[in-house]
Amino acid sequence: MIRVLLADDQALVRGAMAALLDLEPDLAVVAEVGRGDEVVPAVQAHDVQVAVLDVQMPGLDGIAAARQLRSRVPGCRVLMVTTFGRAGYLRQAMAAGASGFVVKDTPARQLADAVRRVHEGLRVVDPALAAQSLALGDSPLTERETQVLRAASDGGTVADVARELCLSEGTVRNHLSSAIGKTGARTRAEAVRLAQESGWLLI
Repeated sequence: MIRVLLADDQALVRGAMAALLDLEPDLAVVAEVGRGDEVVPAVQAHDVQVAVLDVQMPGLDGIAAARQLRSRVPGCRVLMVTTFGRAGYLRQAMAAGASGFVVKDTPARQLADAVRRVHEGLRVVDPALAAQSLALGDSPLTERETQVLRAASDGGTVADVARELCLSEGTVRNHLSSAIGKTGARTRAEAVRLAQESGWLLI
């Protein structure tokens, strides 16, 4: 029996996945959590073998939770199952130690098979996302540009971003201008949107 944890902040989605996986004779959902910072304690408490994680959750995002699991519970495999089928997220998830990445509209039988394959030590990746990830390449943004864009994502002013990151307003403007150019955007808001869609602002 493969012991599975489900982490998703949407209780209805989590419950539906649990019901589907529990129909499989060799799978048992032994823990469910709604926050990313609850993943490691639950995995440790329930001797979980495969953690099925959403990307976006409160407390800690799924990719950061996968990174924590790799460090603290390396024997637990990670399968990302998310609404956000973005190539940038796929790349980050694999770099964080995930063994699989599929989208939530994956048929139930395929999801169960993905859990089994990840448990066996295999990699499972949505083929369309894999192709998109290869075409997209790595983030063109520097670490500082990523920080500035992330800080600007809530719509704050240049002064707000400068205060948050302890930078001068001129430095923030320079980084924003560079990020806008690299993403091919026309405005700061568009640069934030494009970077988010590519998965470049998650970490």
